[in-house]
Formats: sequence, C-alpha cells, structure tokens
Amino acid sequence: MLHGHFPPFSLESRLAMMSRTPDARTRDSQTRQIQDNVSNVEKHFGELCQLFAGYVRKTARLRDKADLLVREVGLYADTETPSLKSGLKNFADQLAKIQDYRQAEVERLEAKVIEPLKSYGTVVKMKREDLKATQTARSREAKQMQQLERMRQRNPSDRQIISQAESELHRATMDATRTTQQLEETIDEFQKQKIRDIKKIFGEFITVEMAFHAKALEVYTTAYQHIQNVDEDEDLEVFRTSLHPPDYPSRLEIVRAHSKTSLDRTSSSLSKTGTLQQLKTPNTSIKREEEDEDDDDEEEDEDELEDVTEDEN
Repeated sequence: MLHGHFPPFSLESRLAMMSRTPDARTRDSQTRQIQDNVSNVEKHFGELCQLFAGYVRKTARLRDKADLLVREVGLYADTETPSLKSGLKNFADQLAKIQDYRQAEVERLEAKVIEPLKSYGTVVKMKREDLKATQTARSREAKQMQQLERMRQRNPSDRQIISQAESELHRATMDATRTTQQLEETIDEFQKQKIRDIKKIFGEFITVEMAFHAKALEVYTTAYQHIQNVDEDEDLEVFRTSLHPPDYPSRLEIVRAHSKTSLDRTSSSLSKTGTLQQLKTPNTSIKREEEDEDDDDEEEDEDELEDVTEDEN
C-alpha cells in the first residue's frame, strides 16, 4: 500500500540519508554558522574600512582648504592697519598650527584605524581557506560512506572489499573530525581577536580624535585672543590720520592762507595809495600858491587902475 502511493528511495538517496547522521548534521550547522560569521566580518569590515578611508580623505581635504585660508588671511593682513595686521597674522599662524595637528591626525588614523581594518581582508581569506579544507574533508568522508554502502549492497559477502572501504571511511572520518576541530579552534581565536581588534581600532579612533580636538581647542583659544586683542581705536586713528596726513594742508588752512594773502595785498595797496597822496600833496600846494599869487596880482592891478582913475579926475 505505501509503495503504491510513494516511490521507493534510490540507492543514492538512502546513502545520503545515512550520511546525515546527527554528528554530521551538527558539524554542517557549525560550518554554516562559521561561514556566516566570516562573511559578516568580510562585508562589514570592508564597509567600515571604506568609510573610515573616506573620513580621512575628507579630513585631508579640510586641511588643504585651511592652508589656502591661512594664505589668504596673511595676504589680507598685509593690507591692513598695524593692530589688525598683527592680530590677523597671529590668527593665521595659529590656524596653520592646527593644520599641522590635522596632518598628524590623518597619518595616525591611516596607521591605527584603516590599516588594521584593511588587514582583515587577508585574515578573512585565511579563514575561508580553513573552511574550504574542512568542507573538502567532510565531502571526502561522505563519499567514502556512500562507497561503503554501495559495496555492502553489491558485494555483501566480499569482506575484503568491505573492510577496505570501512578503513577508507575511518580515515576520512578521522580527517574530517580533525579539520573540524581545527576549524573550531581557529574560528574561536578569530572571534576573540575580532572583538579585541574592534575595541582597539575604535579606541584608537577616539583617542586620535580627542588628541586632535584637545590641541585644536587650545590653539583656537589663542587665535581667538589674538583677534580680540586688536585695538579698534588705535587702528581707527591710524586710518583717519592716513586720510589727513600732517604734511598735507587742510582746507581750513588753505582758506586761512588765502585770507592772509588777500589782507597782505590790501595793506600793500593802501600803503601805495598813501604814498601817492603824499606825492600829490606838494603839487596841489604849489598850484594853490600860484592861484593865490594870481589873485594878489589881480588885486594889485585893480588898485593901480583905481589910482589912475582918481588922478585923471
């Protein structure tokens, strides 16, 4: 009845079922778990390595941009008033010092974070080779088990062939057991080392970042003080003086100078006028004397005429 509803199992199926002993199934489960663990490390460590590398590249580009900023601040400082120039120059020096610390940060991150993560590519490759060796040993064991079952099915009375097949199976089983044990040991060590490395790598990352930011905070504080120490009043006075230098006469002085010149010219003109009047006065006096003499002569003539008239009478 059962055979009428379900087809009989083939020899290969029965051998495969026989090879799936509880011990074999346990070892297969362990192998899959180990494979998943190794694949997980390969994937995520690769991603972490790329992202940390990108982080370091961004930091290096920030360093380069800051170097350009330092240069521009220095060029601008050369065009400014003394106090502001000094403050900007000191600020640029402090900013340049921070970029030195940033360069050290980049180098340390590359050495202490990226390189250890990158080295896990080789570690994962070695673990995959260990897995491959274990799987090869297990496959050999399964084949020897299948071969033994075939011998028992085909030549159940040939003890020599069956005994030889059993010996081959025993050696294959021993080899599979040995490689499985070695794999378990190496994966256990791999897991232990992975945890240690994760703690160390991330700890180094934090330490490097904290060291940089501590130094940067100290230098930024000094840079801030240099900027705040710029004397606004002093620079404003210098700027105003540059607009009205001492050797350049002001408009008021020019007006005063013109006024004085006009007054001098007026005084000179008045002086000359007085002299002319003095020169003209004698001539006027002479003319007046001449007129007086003429008047006297006319009076004398009139007197003489009156005398003559009287005599004739």
